[in-house]
Amino acid sequence: MTTTVEPAEAEAAEPAEEELPPSPTDEEDIPVPPGAPRALLRSLLGPHRARIAVAMGVILVQQAALQSGPLLVAVAMDRGIPALRDHDSGPLVAVVAAYLCCALLSPVLQWAFTKISARVNQDVVLELRGRIFRHAQRLSLDFHERYTSGRIISRATSDIDALRELLSEGLQELLTVLLSVCYISVLLVVMDWRLGLASLVSFLPLALIAHSFRTRSSRVYRRSRTAAASMIVRFTETMNGIRPVQAFRREKANNTAFAVVSGQSSTANAEGFLELARYVGLSRLTANIWFTGIVLLGAYLVTEDALELGVLTAFALYLRRLYDPLDHLAMFLNSYQSAAAALEKISGLLAHEPTVTEPAEPVALPEAAHKGREVSFEGTRFAYRTGREVLPPFDLLIPAGQTVAVVGATGAGKSTVAKLLARFYDPTDGRIRLDGVDLRDLAAPELRSGVVMVTQESFLFSGTVAENIAIGRPDATRAEVEQAARDIGAYGFISALPDGFDTDVRKRGGRISAGQRQLVAFARALLADPAVLILDEATSSLDVPGEQAVQRAMRTVLAGRTAVIIAHRLSTVEIADRVLVMDQGRIVEDGSPERLIGGEGRFATLHRAWRDSLV
Repeated sequence: MTTTVEPAEAEAAEPAEEELPPSPTDEEDIPVPPGAPRALLRSLLGPHRARIAVAMGVILVQQAALQSGPLLVAVAMDRGIPALRDHDSGPLVAVVAAYLCCALLSPVLQWAFTKISARVNQDVVLELRGRIFRHAQRLSLDFHERYTSGRIISRATSDIDALRELLSEGLQELLTVLLSVCYISVLLVVMDWRLGLASLVSFLPLALIAHSFRTRSSRVYRRSRTAAASMIVRFTETMNGIRPVQAFRREKANNTAFAVVSGQSSTANAEGFLELARYVGLSRLTANIWFTGIVLLGAYLVTEDALELGVLTAFALYLRRLYDPLDHLAMFLNSYQSAAAALEKISGLLAHEPTVTEPAEPVALPEAAHKGREVSFEGTRFAYRTGREVLPPFDLLIPAGQTVAVVGATGAGKSTVAKLLARFYDPTDGRIRLDGVDLRDLAAPELRSGVVMVTQESFLFSGTVAENIAIGRPDATRAEVEQAARDIGAYGFISALPDGFDTDVRKRGGRISAGQRQLVAFARALLADPAVLILDEATSSLDVPGEQAVQRAMRTVLAGRTAVIIAHRLSTVEIADRVLVMDQGRIVEDGSPERLIGGEGRFATLHRAWRDSLV
């Protein structure tokens, strides 16, 4: 039963004591498993197969109507006009009528295709953005400590925008180009096989140019997406830390650092445009040379009476239609490379599995005999990815209902014990049991419903005070919310706010003080009514009167519950039944506060130093 009513707090609070998880460099990104981008794309488009098929059918007919124009012109010149000279207007009238029908049908079908594809596009983008948001919340704490939030923001914003641009415009351009090439190629060969084959040969150099562009630009766009993510990371970190930035006059240094990542993004984008310009120039040059050659060859055939003038006219029109979309193809390739790089980044994020996983066959906790539950660490060992052991084999038994204070120097392993108990991490070896059940065997809802952790940095969401307290138990009544505030000693200051419990605390709770935010966090935790309560430096932001008020409330609230208090302030230890002194991940002293204070050990020394500091 481990509930974290403040997941955002857990993310915001870096492991201040223990070794920090290694952070990636700006160039390092989430690894992408082979085939992950294609699998993601299939899963996104799969539910829309029917609408995609309808859209394909519509665009097929639309392109047939559109590409019939030059052929009808040829028929009019070679059949309709000669018949009209013989006073037979029927063929020309029929051709004109067919041309008008095609001219009217094409835009209607184009509208239908755009409408269907736009709906598919928006549904796919909506689903993908939701997946990223949901998956980011599922990922374990070690992921969020390793990869900054700016990277996830980049995946959910700029990368999705690149995909949206491809789906909304690029795919339509691609379908138009491919279908027009297919239709026109067939028509060219049917009208005159000699000129048709000569025209099709031009695809060889054009294909080589396109392949070269795709190969070169793919590397450029990977760098561009990485640079864009680094820029967002830098901007996000600066804005989130604007107070220390201004307090320590970091503006100039931050401007320099941002200019570096911004320059890298600008350089990558410029390289992309350069590759696009190279492709467009070479493809246009090739197309113009081929067009000139085909027209000269056709003119020669007309002079030899081997080709009709109308056919040559239609041929010239079709050739222009065949080569003109090369610019559209270039834009598609540009969007495609950008979207492919974005899809790769997104698929890497979505393929990343939480290290703290759900059990295949969850085990239910036994019926609680007490208000609290027994906690046991059995041979528990923990190390970060670097391999350095933070917590050597560790054994601890906390009876149900006991309040345990854990003290020690910075880096002693106190917060690691708290995070393992809250199952933000799984131990490298050994196990942690709650009433005899391994935490790894508990389903997440049950695990997160009974162990509440209040961290050093209290995170409040935008919204009212009452809404922030109710996060502990969303179905709580207003009376229960207010009672939790009374129990923790927060009712007085909340009632004094402009709108009382309905006061909007704004972003990160910026409308109230740090100590008041801590009291709201306590009320939120107490409303959850946990079996196990973890306080990790939770009173560090309170002034002396506030801390005394919280301690008075905690004596009543913690009664009967199992509690683990990670404390630097030794005044907090006074409410504990038992004190553990840790050093380098090991328990070096264990006993009641009174017994340890009366001894000659480390805690007694710390306590005397604290008492002397109060004089």
